[in-house]
Amino acid sequence: MARFELKLPKMGESVAEATITSWLKEVGDAIELDEAIVEIATDKVDSEVPSEVEGTLVEILFDKDDVVAVGTTIAIIEIEGGDVAVEKSQNNVTLSTIEKPHVSEVAKTVEVAKEQVSAPITKTSESGKFYSPLVRNIAEKEGISMEELESIFGNGKEGRVTKGDILSYIENRSSIPKQVIVEQPKAVPTKPQVIRETSKAAPISVNGEDEIIEMSRMGKLIAKHMVDSVQTSAHVQSFIEIDVTNIVKWRDKVKDAFFKREGEKLTFTPILMQAVASTIKKYPMINIAVDGDNIIKRKNINLGMAAALGDGNLIVPVIKNADQLNLVGMTKAVNDLAGRARGNQLKPDEIQGGTYTVTNVGGFGSVMGTPIINQPQVAILALGAIRKVPAVIETPDGDFIGIRQKMFVSHSYDHRVVNGALGGMFIKTLKETLEAWDINQDF
Repeated sequence: MARFELKLPKMGESVAEATITSWLKEVGDAIELDEAIVEIATDKVDSEVPSEVEGTLVEILFDKDDVVAVGTTIAIIEIEGGDVAVEKSQNNVTLSTIEKPHVSEVAKTVEVAKEQVSAPITKTSESGKFYSPLVRNIAEKEGISMEELESIFGNGKEGRVTKGDILSYIENRSSIPKQVIVEQPKAVPTKPQVIRETSKAAPISVNGEDEIIEMSRMGKLIAKHMVDSVQTSAHVQSFIEIDVTNIVKWRDKVKDAFFKREGEKLTFTPILMQAVASTIKKYPMINIAVDGDNIIKRKNINLGMAAALGDGNLIVPVIKNADQLNLVGMTKAVNDLAGRARGNQLKPDEIQGGTYTVTNVGGFGSVMGTPIINQPQVAILALGAIRKVPAVIETPDGDFIGIRQKMFVSHSYDHRVVNGALGGMFIKTLKETLEAWDINQDF
């Protein structure tokens, strides 16, 4: 028999570690190819780790709630083949398949591996808080003491400080504290004393009839991301009203045939997303990110699509290379991502890499909204509800009042790098594209 090491997979370029939230299999269980073995949680999404082989689970190397670095071996599966040798590394185990005649030697080697892996990958402070090696290394490089580290609010599981938490703290710590210099008496040859004053939120009074509800892990992450975005970008909004009467009539005419041919429901979302992608191609400087004093102009147009989770929170799966999709491809991508988002089945890399985001506030009945930018992007579009409204219709014979289908679109953008002309022209061009929809076109 041979032993296969199951490693914590890479989950996007910005994800360095994950927390084990639940083991779905126990030692001794049979494992099938692509069967989920363990559930994990990162700063961005919850996910499952599937098996790459068939066999029997013989070793579980980490417990629930352990924080594990990407690439670390988390379990061992026994499969058909030669025996294995286990070589020590810093915080994980490397297994290589070789021929070994003595089973007892293999067992002994695996015990050594188990001892090596069981070495703590998180370090504990005097207060009992856990810090992953990644967070500790960042703190050490940045000169952050343990006392200062313990003052950082953590958004990880059970309040643990994540990579994002400490990087955000490092970025803002020089600007957040207010410093007051208190001079020492001249006779004392010491340096000026620095007193740091930090603002605190006003205390909230709670009486016996109030209910205290702890925020979910995802809720805490979203709250932090929203605050960080407002503190980072200078938000400005532009609004425009779009007549989508032709699109409504066209969809009513073709939706049944579309479903019969493609097996997909045709909603307004893919139609609007396709128009947004084509507009971004005309205004590529809306498809950028800010890195200090540099602007990163994105080559690919990756559209984020805000989708509702079962608990009411939102997640933003990403449609990669959206400008290269026709309406059928866009519809399939939208329906697939939205469906799996509701079932909490998105993969970590499917919510990363977005360059521009669209959110449909009309799905909740809102006429318009002022969305917060999804960092590090510089703009986000909110689609309002489609409504029947009276409107002035211009004809060669004069103007008259008629009933039209209209919607408001609001565009939030980062005024540090996107001026009002670009932000306004973007949605003006989007309006012209949608209002020119050919009601007689095929799909």
